[in-house]
Amino acid sequence: MSTRSRPIAATPDQVWSVLADGWLYPLFVVGASRMREVDDDWPAVGSRLHHSVGTWPLLIDDTTEVLEVEPGRRLVLQARGWPAGEATVELTLQETGGSTLVTIKEDATAGPGVLVPKPLRDVQLNLRNAETLQRLAYVVEGRTQ
Repeated sequence: MSTRSRPIAATPDQVWSVLADGWLYPLFVVGASRMREVDDDWPAVGSRLHHSVGTWPLLIDDTTEVLEVEPGRRLVLQARGWPAGEATVELTLQETGGSTLVTIKEDATAGPGVLVPKPLRDVQLNLRNAETLQRLAYVVEGRTQ
């Protein structure tokens, strides 16, 4: 799995409050363009975000499902964006003296993405997740000021 981390100047609870609000995902997830629906019990195991990926007019409607959750600490998702495929994404939060270290681990699990050699896949995922973490920091830190 590709792994990327970044400190965010906020508490784990403040970061979690953004992750737990599914309507905010298009603000920070690279590629997510709009949210169509969020299951009422998000982020419970089995709940889904109903999102679109891409840019208009080439939007693809798909879902992301929660596989595992430890509220305030860890979230494991199965992200779908067919025909590109699927990926497992793990987000962890670790308090680090006044800030929170957020780590994203991600890898393709189905579809054409698994055919890309892992070293090339990791480069693309690391770049994408660096931007995702930067955007997440903007959202979280903007809400805490």
